[in-house]
Amino acid sequence: MVYRKTIHLKMTHLRYIALFVVLMMVAGMAEHKSATLQFIVIKDENGKPVRNAEIVLHGVDKHGKQRSDGLELKTHEDGKAEISGIPFGKIRVQVIAHGLRTFGEDYDINQATHAITIKMQKPQEQYTIYK
Repeated sequence: MVYRKTIHLKMTHLRYIALFVVLMMVAGMAEHKSATLQFIVIKDENGKPVRNAEIVLHGVDKHGKQRSDGLELKTHEDGKAEISGIPFGKIRVQVIAHGLRTFGEDYDINQATHAITIKMQKPQEQYTIYK
């Protein structure tokens, strides 16, 4: 009788260990549901970095509409900026820099790290009838 109780306790103990291992694996997989985005903002004409460019990130719903929540970051002197913890899914990236055309594009975030290079262009010449 004592032998059966010992086996039963060992089996129960093994079940708890197996449950713990499964839960840790699930937690590890859930960890990869966010991404790190690495931005490089350069001028299209000469490839020089754009410093202090404002990068605005917005989530995008399944209908392509921009969500109201958003994040902002600025590029460093080397034109680079990085942010972590961005959830997987579609995001809208807008970049604004003084003297350059505003950039905007949607990206599908589906892996742990994304490197995004943005080439900023000069503004187009504006036409007026008053010249």
